[in-house]
Amino acid sequence: MGKISLQDLLKKVDDLPALPWVVKRVMELTEDPDSTARDINEVINLDQSMTAKVLRLANSAFYGFPRRISTVTDATIMLGFQTIRSIVIAASVSKLLSQEVEGYALLPGELWKHSQSAAMAARMTARSIKFPKIEVAYTAALLHDLGKVILNSYMRESYEEVIDKVEKEKIPFSQAEEEIIGFNHALVGSKVAENWNLPPELVEAIAFHHSPELAKIDPTLTSIVHVADFICVTMGIGIGADGLLYPLSPQAVNLLGLGEQDIYQLISQLSELLVDQDTF
Repeated sequence: MGKISLQDLLKKVDDLPALPWVVKRVMELTEDPDSTARDINEVINLDQSMTAKVLRLANSAFYGFPRRISTVTDATIMLGFQTIRSIVIAASVSKLLSQEVEGYALLPGELWKHSQSAAMAARMTARSIKFPKIEVAYTAALLHDLGKVILNSYMRESYEEVIDKVEKEKIPFSQAEEEIIGFNHALVGSKVAENWNLPPELVEAIAFHHSPELAKIDPTLTSIVHVADFICVTMGIGIGADGLLYPLSPQAVNLLGLGEQDIYQLISQLSELLVDQDTF
């Protein structure tokens, strides 16, 4: 099949469904200091399945709220605008990320499980290093592998070749992918995020989650996503083919000031939360 052209690729990116109106509106409202929880409630309630997903996530062990949250208004008041925003984004991409991604040897649901776990790991990492934009870290990690959905059909045809190259030349998967297809999933995912008008630091974190040392806008955010992804790969969560050779960037770890012990601790914290199926 050989390399694909940027033209073909961008067309595929354009063909991907846009973020639903509800999500866009919630993103606007959560950025507006004059909005109220009731405004957000009104918008989300227009979409029944979104409401159900938001409440299920809000009640998952991950957010650890002691009492049952039964309305979107309650969820917004108790968890805050930024959290509700990331939950709404998660609810809206869960279907897209739940499909089988055969080109990456991912069964149905595996990419979603990996993405949601990485998002949780990113939020924990951000919190542990006192990074102020916890929810941005969650969202960036949630979307970091979006490009796999787009490259899936190309990968299906080049899979053997890419895997072969990784094993023979001992190079990271994303590098082999780029050399054979012409693009890696990280860059492609960042194009989707751009299309969805997500903030530039989020676009960058997706683009460079395998090479965080290249980040310029917010190197800390990109490093958090990289480490979160690495944690999930180490734990074997929905890794597919990509988990073959995943080098941890020493620059990223240094920038975040994390030691080996800290990473083990994040792994054990995450494994306790993964038991709760409501998170997925």
